[in-house]
Amino acid sequence: MNDYRIHQHYAKALYLLAADMQQVDQVMEDMTCVAQVCRENPLLVRVMANPTIRVDKKQGVIGQVFDSHLTATSMAFLHFVVHRKRAVRLRGIAETYMQLYRDAKGIVLAHVRTATDMDANLVDRLRSEVEQFTGRSVQMDCVTTDKMMGGFQLLFDTYLYDARLQTRIDRMRRAFNRNDYESKL
Repeated sequence: MNDYRIHQHYAKALYLLAADMQQVDQVMEDMTCVAQVCRENPLLVRVMANPTIRVDKKQGVIGQVFDSHLTATSMAFLHFVVHRKRAVRLRGIAETYMQLYRDAKGIVLAHVRTATDMDANLVDRLRSEVEQFTGRSVQMDCVTTDKMMGGFQLLFDTYLYDARLQTRIDRMRRAFNRNDYESKL
């Protein structure tokens, strides 16, 4: 089974379990925490991926890391995933659960990359434009990077709006290289 199918399979099972227990929102918070911890701690991911470490040791690590932060449902699910030897997939399963949650609630995740910090007014304006375009509510993820000269990139669903300064310069360079002017000499 490929990674995508594994993530979908386990995340959907967790979502259905959480829906039956009416804990969808709490489990969403838990999976956000799990994804963040996995993203920020590559050592944890390496421990979970190591086949020489026994399952009971991995479950102990999961218990120590997450026990005081997650609900009983999420903890039981994490122990199940580790028992099924899918611990290396925790981040992917958590992120897939988050996507299933957003799809069920009609939320679009929009990523914005800018060269400088955006003020709240501009964020609200971008949010309203994306909401108007998609017809769904929008959750904004704003990231500032020093690798951009200016402008912004907006990515949501399968759309990319590229309003970077570098993109405009590249377009101008291609237009000049085309050299539409023909000499009459």
